[in-house]
Amino acid sequence: MQEEEKSERVEIRLPVRHNPSLQRVIDRVNADEELYALWRAMNVNAVERLGMTDHGPVHFQIVSNIALRMLRLLVDRGVRPSVVRDYEMTNAEAEVVVVLASLLHDLGMSIQRAEHETFSLFVAMPIVDRLLDGIYPVGQRTILRSETLHAIISHRADGQPMTLEAGIVRVADALDMTKGRSRIGFEAGVVNIHSISAASIEQVEILEGRDKPLHINVRMSNSAGIFQIDELLKEKLRGSGLENYVDVVASIEGETERSLFKEFKL
Repeated sequence: MQEEEKSERVEIRLPVRHNPSLQRVIDRVNADEELYALWRAMNVNAVERLGMTDHGPVHFQIVSNIALRMLRLLVDRGVRPSVVRDYEMTNAEAEVVVVLASLLHDLGMSIQRAEHETFSLFVAMPIVDRLLDGIYPVGQRTILRSETLHAIISHRADGQPMTLEAGIVRVADALDMTKGRSRIGFEAGVVNIHSISAASIEQVEILEGRDKPLHINVRMSNSAGIFQIDELLKEKLRGSGLENYVDVVASIEGETERSLFKEFKL
């Protein structure tokens, strides 16, 4: 890899110091040349060829941090991850599943946007095996791979998460909705409901709730941001299995809305 490409690499950073196995996985992720090449190919397809929002390592950095925070807040309120309940594993293994699925869920975008969730399965499978090899024995590694792949396929619009971990990844993906998500396409002149609505989201906070374990606070500069919440987040939250655990509140900052463009033509 040329020095120019190396300097542009985004290192995945997560609060993993209390989970040595997850730390080892992340170290391997950051050293994996194939994975970074796939992320680059995904972003070329998404941004340059389709005019979509960012689907590169920045997106996966954000989603994995959101998902890990959601999982830890739920566990703190007594919610048991599925690998703990069904396989007698620990919360540490649940964190590995959530983070791996968050980092690999869109790999199929390197091939094709349509049905990319399905393509992601066979692209991700050998990578999951490689990242977990030597950290877990074969039996445990096989279960973790299956749980990770289930979370990946379940993030699609009509996905049906059967695990807490899959539901978390599905919702965390939708919560990467701030204006930074739309920056690349928006600055390149891509003006559509996706880029405009994403540019309207100033901040997303994942907080510990009162009545429910999770409170999602979304701050907007323009009411166009409602599209991100009502059309995208609501769709991902419905059927995720997290409906009873999450409150979502959106508000517009300031007395006037920020103007995002002057004219739109078809």
